[in-house]
Amino acid sequence: MSKPLITGIHHVTALADDAQKNLDFYAGILGLRMVKKTINFDAPDVYHLYYGNETGAPGTIMTFFPYSGLVRGRHGKGQMTVTSFSVPANSLDYWLKRLKKFNIKHTEPQQRFDNELFIYFEDAHGLGLELVFNSNDTRPGFSYGQIPLEYAVKGFYGVELSEEGYEHTAGLLLESMDHKLIAEKGNRFRYSASNRPGDFVDVVCSPDAMRGLGGSGTIHHLAFATPDDNTQLEVREKLLSKGLNVTPVLDRQYFHSIYFREPGGILFEVATNPPGFAVDEHPSMLGESLKLPEWYEPSREQIEKGLQAIVLHTDKFND
Repeated sequence: MSKPLITGIHHVTALADDAQKNLDFYAGILGLRMVKKTINFDAPDVYHLYYGNETGAPGTIMTFFPYSGLVRGRHGKGQMTVTSFSVPANSLDYWLKRLKKFNIKHTEPQQRFDNELFIYFEDAHGLGLELVFNSNDTRPGFSYGQIPLEYAVKGFYGVELSEEGYEHTAGLLLESMDHKLIAEKGNRFRYSASNRPGDFVDVVCSPDAMRGLGGSGTIHHLAFATPDDNTQLEVREKLLSKGLNVTPVLDRQYFHSIYFREPGGILFEVATNPPGFAVDEHPSMLGESLKLPEWYEPSREQIEKGLQAIVLHTDKFND
């Protein structure tokens, strides 16, 4: 049996407004590690901020393009609408108190698939988020962040795609992206490449919903992980053979990427696991300085002047 070309979720990239508010929410309130501070390679006057676990492992990375003054988007079908984070099963009381402390509105704890406990809330710019409380995640959290290790976010739990129907997107995941159907209930169909927390992809049929509109507080794309450059090229050929319009391989410094739209219109990416975030910073210093690709280094002074100065005031977010 051949090894899978897609191994799970690599990262999620979203749009935001104010960069400082973004930093405060994800590194401050949620206690993720900023693992890379760089720029949007296609718009160098805009940050590209990466948050994750201590090592910046695939399956933990939430990234943002914070465009100052960007108009709010609208959640709806044809979008990825929820990003779920995995937290320890015993951390419910801790997180309810922490969200209350920072005036983050949230739902009451809810159950899904009979035994999955979660709460829903939104970030400073309206992005849909969940904390899922579970005992099945052995990944390490950020050991010296804002959150005590026994309560810390471990990475993604999964994502939610809002679609007109599930069949075409499901067909892509099953036939071309090494996923399996692992659960279904009502209008929710769950797929996964690994069957582990971090890699769950829920396709939710929402035919009566309005179509989503891009903007602050919406997801830009969902990236799936592939082991290396060779497997990425295999994936690309496989997708092209299905008639999908796939980009050439693009160098994103910390991984190589291809992009395409799935049948429901959501932008998908397939990203390589190497070289990773320690390629230009020591693991102990991830995210501490502005990193630019070599082709932008000659313009560093100009780029730095054009970016908003951001800093995390850790004392404000410590318990």
